[in-house]
Amino acid sequence: MKLSPSVRQGSALIGIAGTMLLAGCAAESSSAESTTDAPAPSASTSAAPSATSTASSNDSGSTYKDGTYTADGSYQTPETVEKITVSVTVVGDTVTKVDVTGDPQAAETKHYQSQFIGGISAQVVGKKLDDISVSRVSGSSLTSKGFNQALATIRTEAKG
Repeated sequence: MKLSPSVRQGSALIGIAGTMLLAGCAAESSSAESTTDAPAPSASTSAAPSATSTASSNDSGSTYKDGTYTADGSYQTPETVEKITVSVTVVGDTVTKVDVTGDPQAAETKHYQSQFIGGISAQVVGKKLDDISVSRVSGSSLTSKGFNQALATIRTEAKG
């Protein structure tokens, strides 16, 4: 099938216009910055989070400084207020290592913290710090509240 010159010109113009439209969309979306607010600590927590860090400078344009950051988070269980300590290593805004320790006050808490500690690495290592917010890890949902609280403190420290 042979197209007339006017049909070929019209098709070419539509193709060029479509390409320009898509290029404009790509330019707009790449220039927009996305920010994610850290989750607010739960109203039921009673211990204020604390943080320590060992950071190095990062000139790669990252949001966070490379380093290892540690913070405490707390959460309410039916029996007690529990506390965990979270330590994350950040390189180029990505979590490369996570350690969680707890000091459970109740036997049931010991069980759930142990499950959480066993499964948290698979949930956060390799992910961007801003993209992490856990709700249930290995069957433990309350421990997640303390973890997210500690992570909010770590984000603040890492921006330093």
